[in-house]
Amino acid sequence: MPSGGTAVASRPSGPSRPAGRDAADRQVIAVVVAVQVAAALGYYAVMGHIVAHLRNDTGLLAGTIGLVLGTRFLVQSALQPLLGALIDVLGALRTGAFACALRVVSFALLATADGPLGLFGAACLLGAGGSLYVPAVQAVIAGTSPARRAGGFAASLVSGQVTAVVAPLAGLAVLKGGGFGPLAVAGALCWAIAGGLFLWLHLRRRGVDRVVSRRGAGTATLRGVATVVRDRVFLRFAVATAASILLAGETTTVVPLKGFGSAWTTVFFCAAALATAVVQPWCAAGSRADRPRVLQVGLLMMGACYLTLLPLDGDGGVPQITGLVAAAALAGAGQGLMQSSVFQSIARYAPAERVGAYLGVSSFISGMVVFAGDPVVGALFDAGRVGTTAALAALALLGPVSAAACARRLA
Repeated sequence: MPSGGTAVASRPSGPSRPAGRDAADRQVIAVVVAVQVAAALGYYAVMGHIVAHLRNDTGLLAGTIGLVLGTRFLVQSALQPLLGALIDVLGALRTGAFACALRVVSFALLATADGPLGLFGAACLLGAGGSLYVPAVQAVIAGTSPARRAGGFAASLVSGQVTAVVAPLAGLAVLKGGGFGPLAVAGALCWAIAGGLFLWLHLRRRGVDRVVSRRGAGTATLRGVATVVRDRVFLRFAVATAASILLAGETTTVVPLKGFGSAWTTVFFCAAALATAVVQPWCAAGSRADRPRVLQVGLLMMGACYLTLLPLDGDGGVPQITGLVAAAALAGAGQGLMQSSVFQSIARYAPAERVGAYLGVSSFISGMVVFAGDPVVGALFDAGRVGTTAALAALALLGPVSAAACARRLA
């Protein structure tokens, strides 16, 4: 299992699990769940209110706000291949702690920045921290035994989703009591707790797992990226599944632009998060998420979500709200199936010493698809009713097209 010296330890050769290994896996998963709760609380409590802060408190124009938020995403996506491979050199737990430290600094900078320069610096640090944090958490889970891995990922995903629902409400309470500065400081504290948990588990495990020398870390990192780039089978899989992140993320743009107010938009995302959590036990049982059909069903459900949103106009009537809730259920369940399936496929396929690199390259390809697709969707919505219909129809069609491309198992 992962430690500060290794990203992921060698996997067991057979189905049997020694009692010590099983107990250690349970400890790793428990810590990962706690990390996810602390990190999600710190992230969503602040990010749920950052647009209003940038608009109302700092007076930034909408275009500048979009550029700041887009910078975070671009930095995170661009750094994924190299920093994902770095996890394999430095170890998932050590890297996770460093990612949390970057997020602490970035949120502290958000608390004090009052101009574009400081905000862009915070956005870059947020992106760098995210490019390390996400693959580090997944690499830690991938290092557990196959029998525990599916349940561990499900538990981490559920904990993050549930916290994402509660966090904006907690952030609102802090915001009303003291303003955005104390809220950002509280977010930094949450990330500090997450980093401390990573370090605690690293200290617990460093004497158990084998330690890999970090000499020539830069060369080893580049070698890890090169290994993945030469793997054509995996690259085909990564390209085929790249649209899954775009389909899951575009709901944050589409639902408000369809005319639903903040209250009903919140209902949508809460219902979607609940659906994502509900499907996780089914995905984990028997490692079902490793099957191609699970990924395909998830993509089809995401396509159906946008098809359901197509006739809605946000007028608040009973048919509109019923359709909105149905779309949320499809989006949440589809996202849960897709995320679990992609992770399980990569964790099973990637060599133990290259899990971080494989996760990083996969995230990079998905991120570039989102970076290219998001402006297109926004431009179509700006074009009026015809453009809105075209955007939703294209997203609805992208689901089955991607599902057809993912028919083959990554093997």
